Amino acid sequence: MNIGSFQINGRVFLAPMAGVTDRPFRILCRQNGAALAYSEMVSSNPNLQNTRKTILRSDHTGEPEPRIIQILGACPQTMAEAAKFNVAQGAQIIDINMGCPAKKVCNVAAGSALLKDELLVRNILTAVVKSVNVPVTLKIRTGWDRLNRNALNIAKIAESCGIQALTVHGRTRACGFSGSAEYTTIADVKTAVKIPVIANGDIDSPEKAKFVLDNTGADALMIGRASLGKPWLFGQIQHFLNTGVMLLPPNLNELQNMMLNHLNDLYAFYGDYAGLRIARKHIGWYVKNLDENSLRLISSIYSAQTVDHQLRLVKSLFTPN
Repeated sequence: MNIGSFQINGRVFLAPMAGVTDRPFRILCRQNGAALAYSEMVSSNPNLQNTRKTILRSDHTGEPEPRIIQILGACPQTMAEAAKFNVAQGAQIIDINMGCPAKKVCNVAAGSALLKDELLVRNILTAVVKSVNVPVTLKIRTGWDRLNRNALNIAKIAESCGIQALTVHGRTRACGFSGSAEYTTIADVKTAVKIPVIANGDIDSPEKAKFVLDNTGADALMIGRASLGKPWLFGQIQHFLNTGVMLLPPNLNELQNMMLNHLNDLYAFYGDYAGLRIARKHIGWYVKNLDENSLRLISSIYSAQTVDHQLRLVKSLFTPN
């Protein structure tokens, strides 16, 4: 599939996730088979552009192309200015967040709250598309709640405004992340528009990935929570889609090297103090793929106060008793 002038060689993408899809994790997932990796969402508020958090979220150094950053906001002009700012920082595709269900986002009428106001959606999309010379994409949910699934209307608006690809998460805003994703709405959207459609929601295995593609006709898939601690899932899914053959997960030696490289990248990116603390959640996700003895060490790893101590404890996970 193509997004604007970019040919995307693969059908499995990393979803934008706040607090997760920083540059180290994006690069790791790309190395393990993700065809695209979306940034954490970045606020369009100009007062936040020079904060440490936003600067780090906008850092694409060494990242494979195309580089995608997701912006969040509810004002057309502010969103347009944020798009221009991020393109100047190196973004090659701008993604607009109209899918986040978090209360702190919806309470300021951003994210999936925007789905209630189709005119505002049109105005935001038009303003952003006109403001930059790179492709603009959109991520939405199926609607506000189960009685108000308007993804079809939003999709048609998006296409008419020049959006180059559309991701649909198979839940409403009201669902949050509870229950199961539904794919009928995604299939209806795919039938209704000509732009690429990316299916998202509860895709956690190669078999589920094939099921979703077969039942939606989507052009690609977006993987979020299932990739936590399992960045190799992208390559497994893509290989299965291509060949029907299931790749084995990494062996213990490969997993150890992956974890250590990831942790060192986090320390280098954030500095030792923040990197050590951010690493804890990733270690917890990785350890879920190990045995019960490893799980018993997790509290010690979480309490480590230096990078060297944390690394020693992680290495001990792979040392035979």
